[in-house]
Amino acid sequence: MTNKEYKKYNSFNEIQFKKKINKEDLILKIQSNLNYENNNDLSDYQKSILERVKKDLFKQKTKEKFVLSNHVFNEINQINEKDILKYLFHRYRYEVFPKNFEKDDYPPFLQIEPSSICNYRCVFCFETDETFTNKKNGHMGVMPLELFKEIIDQAENNIQFISIASRGEPFVNKEIPKMLEYTRGKFLSLKINTNASLLDEKKIHAILSGGVTTIVFSADAADPELYAKLRVNGKLEKVLKNIEMFNKIKEKKYKGSKIISRVSGVKVGENQKIEDMHNLWGQLVDQVAFVNYNPWENVYDKEESKIKLPCSDLWRRMFVWWDGKINPCDTDYKSILSASNFKDTSLRDAWNSQKYNDYRDKHINNNRSKIYPCKNCVLV
Repeated sequence: MTNKEYKKYNSFNEIQFKKKINKEDLILKIQSNLNYENNNDLSDYQKSILERVKKDLFKQKTKEKFVLSNHVFNEINQINEKDILKYLFHRYRYEVFPKNFEKDDYPPFLQIEPSSICNYRCVFCFETDETFTNKKNGHMGVMPLELFKEIIDQAENNIQFISIASRGEPFVNKEIPKMLEYTRGKFLSLKINTNASLLDEKKIHAILSGGVTTIVFSADAADPELYAKLRVNGKLEKVLKNIEMFNKIKEKKYKGSKIISRVSGVKVGENQKIEDMHNLWGQLVDQVAFVNYNPWENVYDKEESKIKLPCSDLWRRMFVWWDGKINPCDTDYKSILSASNFKDTSLRDAWNSQKYNDYRDKHINNNRSKIYPCKNCVLV
């Protein structure tokens, strides 16, 4: 029996926005920018991708593969108009390349892990696996600042979608303020995820003055008791206090900031209601969302899933762990599939490596079952 597959992308279950934006004006700006015939700053390759963008968005008789969701409109509204074409080029690669099994020199999205260590033990997270969190097994650590800078240097001008987070809590790393400072002005979309429990004034200033464009506060409930059950070791009262502090500093010192703030929870049960979340968090952040729960539990020990669909991450994103290991996904949180180490290669070479391409070939040709732990995984 084949298990149900779970999508790793477009995983918003529900999302609410504090403010409505004028989509009509944005669409007009996009249309105007897509008249780029005499734009000598664009390469022929970029123009070819933007032609596909234009066709999907504005030609009625095509079956669109690329659409602009509400949260994408919010991101476009945040950037300078001169960067709209660059954003659309990279967004298209992120959205459509995995559907077509296309790739070029760099991954559309890069996820950098400042820390694999976390102060929480959320019930839906692999941090509950003691064979992972046991320091003797070598999975726990924080990324050195110099390694982070080297990764950023290679990503700049090549990758525009960056996430500063992965298996652990980023703010465990004491170098995070310097890391965020180093990203300033370098990326169109740079997101950082945090449980918000470790925030203080210094870290908040680093978020607001650095390169972050979206801050995601991970919280799954509006009730203190339910929150504590889901986010073990966490206290809702402390998180609320820290987000309020974030808002006060933003209002006082960074009034013109365009940073998007979002509370995002993992929907694991019917007792989590978006209305309750919106009532509590709606006045504190720009967006309130639930994302679909994606099962990871015991991926190494589970029976074979029989799922044949390729995993989108192989064409969508690349992960670099705290120690430089390059991994194709975070479901494989113990790095069995690690393609290489950043210390020994480049982002470009790793993305186009024989090992990475072998994974892609097997997934495309219905041989997912020949890769462990892909054969046990239910994510696509």
